[in-house]
Amino acid sequence: MNGDRGLLYIFPASMRKLWEHAAGQAENIQEIRLRRDRPVIIRRHGGEIFLKSDGSFTVHDREARVAKGEELEEILNYICHYSIYAFEDELRKGFLTVPGGHRIGVAGQAVLETAETVRNLKHISYMNIRVAHQIRGAADKILPSLYERGKLCSTLIISPPGCGKTTMLRDIIRQASDGNAYGKGVTVGVVDERSEIAGSFMGVAQNDVGMRTDVLDGCPKVCGMMMLIRSMAPEIIAVDELGGEEDRTALRKVSSCGCRLLATVHGESLQELLEKEDMKKILQDGLFERYMILEKRSGVPAVRGVFGKEYQPC
Repeated sequence: MNGDRGLLYIFPASMRKLWEHAAGQAENIQEIRLRRDRPVIIRRHGGEIFLKSDGSFTVHDREARVAKGEELEEILNYICHYSIYAFEDELRKGFLTVPGGHRIGVAGQAVLETAETVRNLKHISYMNIRVAHQIRGAADKILPSLYERGKLCSTLIISPPGCGKTTMLRDIIRQASDGNAYGKGVTVGVVDERSEIAGSFMGVAQNDVGMRTDVLDGCPKVCGMMMLIRSMAPEIIAVDELGGEEDRTALRKVSSCGCRLLATVHGESLQELLEKEDMKKILQDGLFERYMILEKRSGVPAVRGVFGKEYQPC
């Protein structure tokens, strides 16, 4: 696959004329949904549109181009360098990351290894191209609220889906790693379980996560956090999308080692998290000194507020 970071080079050469217009609008595109024998749907800021057969956009589904099964097969083969077997480990997770940090989610028929584990996917008929957007400076305005005496406070980013939590997390990591007006650069360890933060391709981060950042890609958070502490001695550990009791136990171990924490979680508010048993325990452990809440205003991601350890506004 071409090493170009652009959206156009996700597609084989034979399809690029069709996708030229969309590639030119890549900054506004969040997802491209390809479903076999269904209209091609493009999700942008502000809503969905459809791809026409000439590559232009339309708001009418009756004018939309229908994705063919052989097109999905060709795209997948191209992304996998025409050797799908070499990418079985990635496919069984349900996604591939390509140059530029773009992430290709796939679905089809699951081939089971056990009753609870997937060995592989076949007859892939659904594809979700998540377009990577790195916004350098996304955290500029809130950095002063996250630092105390020259050190970044352990911070939990609370956000509903689609409000930019990973984008915000990525930029905080970058600025903490490189150093900024509020603190010197420090070593950051990123456990990138779903390859969304650094967007690594073949082990190399495609997004700028800072000069002092080490990334453990495709590794579960629980074991990855302690692996990084033992191997890379970070001052800050960063993870995306906290969940249950296992995450809580791992966070406590990391904190007891003297590491500060950067993490995200799905939610609308602190109150909502306090009503969820697992998250309530994490909050009550007092591991975080800052809570940042994101929202959408007129369809645009924004920071609702930053709160301290006692949930007071900062």
